Amino acid sequence: MRIRATVAAVSGALALSAFVVPAAHAADSASSYRADVAKVLEAAHSASGRTAFSATTAADDEPYALDATFSNLKVNNGKAIAVGTTNHVAVPVTYTLTHGADVDITAADFQTGPYIYKGAFSDPDNMLFGVDAAKCTVTSSTAASCKGNIDIYPAEGDLINSDAGAWKAAGLAIALNGQDPSSSSFDITKVGVADKGGFTSPNVQRYSKLTVNASPEPVKKGKTITVTGKLTRANWETNKYAGYTGQSVKLQFRKKGSTTYTTVKTIKTDGYGNLKTTTTASVDGYYRYSFAGTSTTPAVSAAGDYVDVR
Repeated sequence: MRIRATVAAVSGALALSAFVVPAAHAADSASSYRADVAKVLEAAHSASGRTAFSATTAADDEPYALDATFSNLKVNNGKAIAVGTTNHVAVPVTYTLTHGADVDITAADFQTGPYIYKGAFSDPDNMLFGVDAAKCTVTSSTAASCKGNIDIYPAEGDLINSDAGAWKAAGLAIALNGQDPSSSSFDITKVGVADKGGFTSPNVQRYSKLTVNASPEPVKKGKTITVTGKLTRANWETNKYAGYTGQSVKLQFRKKGSTTYTTVKTIKTDGYGNLKTTTTASVDGYYRYSFAGTSTTPAVSAAGDYVDVR
């Protein structure tokens, strides 16, 4: 789930103008967690533009600094996050929550969870949260081991194409202390917030696809084989796959009975992501294209296309 942030010129602070809840999930009980996070973070970030809270008592219209911090935060086991055009992606996150003795993390209205953000922590371009708060297991009187998800719904506009690439991760904890963020009497000064960014996150990538077709089949030994294909990747703005242009792709061959592919040549995709080259038929085997990937797009290899050489 995302909070798409827009920058407001108010003392250089960030205003979180929209917290987007996909329509298919708007009625979920978990939506209250997302709504609470949205309202509290908006107040927390827009109050002064600080990247962290330093006071244990709140000023007017600000939450107070909750005595809690985060460590050992790991997103998706360090693996890149590949997101397609339609399917929901649940990204697992683990972390350690350390807190003061006066912070009751077992309270019904205590909430904690991970998120990832694009851009600067104090001025992010996009933020992705989980549908539910994380679940924590108490390990001592002042520490807990927590597990949560970051939920991404590309079909609901969670991402735009420029979001592909590097992100950072953060941990969030909120002690509502009996306050109801949806109430007209909500008092943000009685809410505690701990919000720490700067943790490592793997890249968020546009899911890729690669095809291959070798012809003719069968073919006489010594004759020319034409190998075509196409490299595409997710377009998060159209929710379709589009050609990935100007990319180096390897044509590889595996002999019948072998398990190893060897590279025949390297070519580049054209302006539509298409691939086309020729090679000489020698023995029976499988042809495929293989793409090494980029920071914004994962590696992918086509399934081998068998050619019978006679």
